[in-house]
Amino acid sequence: MNENHDRHDEVIVIGGGAAGLSAGLTLARARRAVTVIDGGAPRNAPAAGIHGLLANEGIAPAEYLARGRTEVTGYGGRVLAGQVRDALPDGDGFAVTLDDGTVLRSRALLVATGVRDVLPDLPGLAAHWGTSVLHCPYCHGWEVRDRRIGILGTGPLSWMQALMFHQWSDDVVLLAGDADPAPDEVAKLEAVGIEVVRGRVAEVLDDAAGALTGVRLADGTAVEVDALAVHSRIEANVGIIAGLGLPLEENQMGTVVPSDADGSTAVPGVWVAGNLRDQAAQVTAAAADGVLVAARLNLNLTFADADRAVEERRVTA
Repeated sequence: MNENHDRHDEVIVIGGGAAGLSAGLTLARARRAVTVIDGGAPRNAPAAGIHGLLANEGIAPAEYLARGRTEVTGYGGRVLAGQVRDALPDGDGFAVTLDDGTVLRSRALLVATGVRDVLPDLPGLAAHWGTSVLHCPYCHGWEVRDRRIGILGTGPLSWMQALMFHQWSDDVVLLAGDADPAPDEVAKLEAVGIEVVRGRVAEVLDDAAGALTGVRLADGTAVEVDALAVHSRIEANVGIIAGLGLPLEENQMGTVVPSDADGSTAVPGVWVAGNLRDQAAQVTAAAADGVLVAARLNLNLTFADADRAVEERRVTA
């Protein structure tokens, strides 16, 4: 096992996405010794661009993160590429072990490992995720405006998703499947011109070039669409930090790590930011949350330093 002795960090940030890098930047500018561990698998990697990000509208995810890493290191922060094997309490701090055996230590942890999207088990669906299979109208609605958009019925929120996408196109069809919207919900959909198709979707259809063209129902009926919107199940990425004992909370969207408004958790010294605690946060919101949580964490360390100084003065007086 490799022991990394070149510095003892004040904060280790696990996760090199928008929230993690924003937190790392904030802490580096606060002159904290901070290391950001980047696993290199951002949730939005399949997307062509990030949208709704002021002054960086449409920027490629890889370019956005590369700029962020440069900014963190420019202020003295450290960014390490690697996978976390485990993270555990260690004395009055924490020890984080990477997959190559390197052990890093810090006073506090800020976890921004994000979430993963669990898609319905439907043949052909995953191949189009992030391109023509979408989930967020604010992220992708403009790109499929005025086209025929199918809403894959997966649960009680699907009819609402159909209403939302109708803002971007007059040609929206709810592929109800097992979602079975209530009569009053169907009435709203039909009143604004959204078609409701019953029957279970069996597969996603492509043309010879691999472009999505529609879906096939279980009864063999083909329904043409240019894009599909689907509610994925959003699950918190906490496997690699299971040793910290962070609790998980189940909600209508999936799982999330509960935290206080400042990002602190039930485990002293462990803070969370971004999608890990707010599943609906887009890149802009996740980055802002990273700044907020880092600032509160920094304040916490500042007060702890002052308390320690008072105690040391009392002991030596």
